[in-house]
Amino acid sequence: MKRIAALSFVYFLLATPASLLAKAPTLKIVIQGADLTTPIQITDAKELANFQVLSGKGAYANEPRLEEPSFIIDWSQGPTVEPPKALPRYEISFHANRPNERLVYAVSYAFDDVTGEGYVYLPGKRDENYELNMHTIIRRVEGKWFHSWAKWDSIAQQLILSRRREQCSNHCQQNSTVVDETRRFHK
Repeated sequence: MKRIAALSFVYFLLATPASLLAKAPTLKIVIQGADLTTPIQITDAKELANFQVLSGKGAYANEPRLEEPSFIIDWSQGPTVEPPKALPRYEISFHANRPNERLVYAVSYAFDDVTGEGYVYLPGKRDENYELNMHTIIRRVEGKWFHSWAKWDSIAQQLILSRRREQCSNHCQQNSTVVDETRRFHK
């Protein structure tokens, strides 16, 4: 009897994070890495509503065959090969309010400007964010690359390109000031 109670308690502890997070919408998505000098934060509730961590593979006990995109992945295309390593790679972090705002899930993201294809990597057992992700949701496809959802690509790429322009503008202004100062010094 004690053994059954102990096993039930362990099961409850393992199942609790996902059940608690199911009621906790994503509060913030952070895009960082590659060529970004500062992270991009997505906090608009309308945009976040499309990209819930607890959607897609692993969200259902008797999982239906997923034909539609959810989370930030187009599940219908299945796993794919790793994209070229030359593509910029970003870390995408998902934050929820359980009980306070905290990081609950993280993936890698790459986008090919030439083909217009986006890719998402779900960390595998040897990857840094595997344990974090496993405490949130077990998708049973960890350690694989997937095509990203076109809706995600559209928003992420718009934000990344905007940040690149902003960074270039700031960098160009700084370089212009240095050039002006150098010219004045040499006169």
